Amino acid sequence: MFDARLRPLIDPPLNRLGQALAGMGVSANMVTLAGMVLGLGAGAAMAFGHFGLGLALVIANRLLDGLDGAIARATRLTDWGGYFDIVADFVFYVAVPVGFALQSPDNLLPGVLLIASFTLTGTSFLAFATIAAKRGLETSAHGRKSFFYNTGLAEGGETIAAFVAMSLLPAHFPQIAYAYAALCGATVVQRTLVARATFRQTP
Repeated sequence: MFDARLRPLIDPPLNRLGQALAGMGVSANMVTLAGMVLGLGAGAAMAFGHFGLGLALVIANRLLDGLDGAIARATRLTDWGGYFDIVADFVFYVAVPVGFALQSPDNLLPGVLLIASFTLTGTSFLAFATIAAKRGLETSAHGRKSFFYNTGLAEGGETIAAFVAMSLLPAHFPQIAYAYAALCGATVVQRTLVARATFRQTP
């Protein structure tokens, strides 16, 4: 919901850093891989109750997620890079709630529901992107991307805010997870309505 509004603020410094790293020979895929490893580490830290470390790894993961795109834009966008980036994103999105679910039996049900909601939002996002590409639709609301990014109520910024809240208030993970799973469900409904209005038109 807020990602498109944040892009004009975060893209300029990220692009400058991305250009510098690209000049040093750092590849976007190397950064994506490093970010995915840190994301898995965040989930492991949550599972063992090291919430401060987990929070630091969440923030580091998101920084690298922004940098890989900046490096790609400074060099060239590739289909493989776009694929790898979205897979690494969802590895991270799943790792954190899995970590919380393993940390306490009380977190198991809300963790499972949160992961299920991520599965549905991811499906709606990627299905929309696939058909949008088929129809030649484009958007620059989220910057230059390898495929169509459809805006939703629950996006990257909101997910990170939820993960930060969970890390700072781990005892309230169930309440935060239930609330965010509901927002993800609303996002699926929203995207479905947009898809219905967009794709019912014969191209």
